[in-house]
Amino acid sequence: MTKTETIKNHCKTLHLTALPDYLDHAIGEAEKKQISYLELLKILMEKEINHRKEKDQERRTKQARLPLCYNLELYDFTFSAGLEKKQFNQLRELKWLEQNFNVILMGPSGTGKTYLAAGLCFDAVHQGYRAYFKTMEDLIKILKMKDITRNAAAEYKQIISAHLLVIDDIMMFPVSGQDAVAFFNLINELHDKTSLIITTNKSPKEWADVLKDTVLTTALLDRILYRCEIIKLTGKSYRMENRKTIFDNNKILT
Repeated sequence: MTKTETIKNHCKTLHLTALPDYLDHAIGEAEKKQISYLELLKILMEKEINHRKEKDQERRTKQARLPLCYNLELYDFTFSAGLEKKQFNQLRELKWLEQNFNVILMGPSGTGKTYLAAGLCFDAVHQGYRAYFKTMEDLIKILKMKDITRNAAAEYKQIISAHLLVIDDIMMFPVSGQDAVAFFNLINELHDKTSLIITTNKSPKEWADVLKDTVLTTALLDRILYRCEIIKLTGKSYRMENRKTIFDNNKILT
């Protein structure tokens, strides 16, 4: 066994996963450019560190459970109003996240609420935060099952240790009294520790109609709105304006 092969085996034993495939190239470059031993070691360590950062980001992005569209570089301001470009850029800086601020994105369907929320969630993951994207329905299921299944318990543990939680389509569907209490307990647990991004097509005042409990709704809003920016999006539905068709030239065969 050559010395290079021995080093590769040592790398595998030490779980240095990037180095075995990169070692031959690095040694060849070092010989060609007459790089010192210290410089070569520095290059190899940086390669492993960058590889681990990439893998960690891939893992956290996968765990975030983002919807298909989340690239805010493609955000189209012509299909919604209520968010200026300066505000958009300030949101992407995520300084509000460091201050445990919440963001409510409110508006009719198709105005980009989910897309914006998912994009901010991805930005947070990219900057090293633990961030997760859940629909209200997802959360209710997790809260129901967290004491029953391992998967739900693991997801709940991730949520309560998150820096950012996106709750998509909050209060879209009726919520039972027991589920409403469980949801309040979650928000209470996250209060002042985890930032929230909430998307909704209902104003906070209408949440009481969904929860059917004014006292609980007041307590819930008290925690969410304590440090919160409400952004009201208006405009045309992007999906309806860009509706797809299975027919060529929009002509139906007869």
